[in-house]
Amino acid sequence: MVLRGFAHIISFIFHPLLVMTYITIIFSLTNPEYFNTTHISKNGLFIMQSFLYTFFIPGIGVLMMVMLGFSDSFQMRTRKERVGPLISTAVIYLWLTYNYYKSPAISSAYVVFMLGSTIGILVAFFINTFSKISLHGIGMGGLLGMVVLTMQHFNRVPFPVGTIELSMTSLLMIVILLCGLVGTARLLLNAHRPMDIYGGFIIGLAAQFLAYTILI
Repeated sequence: MVLRGFAHIISFIFHPLLVMTYITIIFSLTNPEYFNTTHISKNGLFIMQSFLYTFFIPGIGVLMMVMLGFSDSFQMRTRKERVGPLISTAVIYLWLTYNYYKSPAISSAYVVFMLGSTIGILVAFFINTFSKISLHGIGMGGLLGMVVLTMQHFNRVPFPVGTIELSMTSLLMIVILLCGLVGTARLLLNAHRPMDIYGGFIIGLAAQFLAYTILI
């Protein structure tokens, strides 16, 4: 029971819809100049907007579907229950990607990660017709892809955590461990088969690299 409770907590903290907020925070910390600022504190409003548009509003959409009977619960245990939320979230993410792409205030580097997340959702919607791919896996794979791309192609400044500065390599190791932790949590909850989780990681990672190829 303790392990299942911990698995539920991990699944919530690293909910797929929260990943884009984490990406925004990390990129603001490592590359504030891409947002025309020098410190994350000046990007607070943008981070809040990211949370609102990529987590809160899609979450409200899922809530409405549960209330209307289109989904039995927020867990979306069946492929059928996922269809509506995936469509609504994909529409919102596509809209955000387009607007960020057109905005001169948003760097193309950040748009890469937004597009990568959108591609991951669209691929998940397609695969959902025949397999219950892990959305947590796709989200964490996208986060891993963001860190790798930042290391390879964008600025490699230290990652500040309070008064401590982590190297990007250390951050990469932490994210890899988190991917394993989230995957284990989903298995403990019997939410997916191992191949669904591995496939999710691969899709999320590949989606970010595909977005980089398209935009950069």
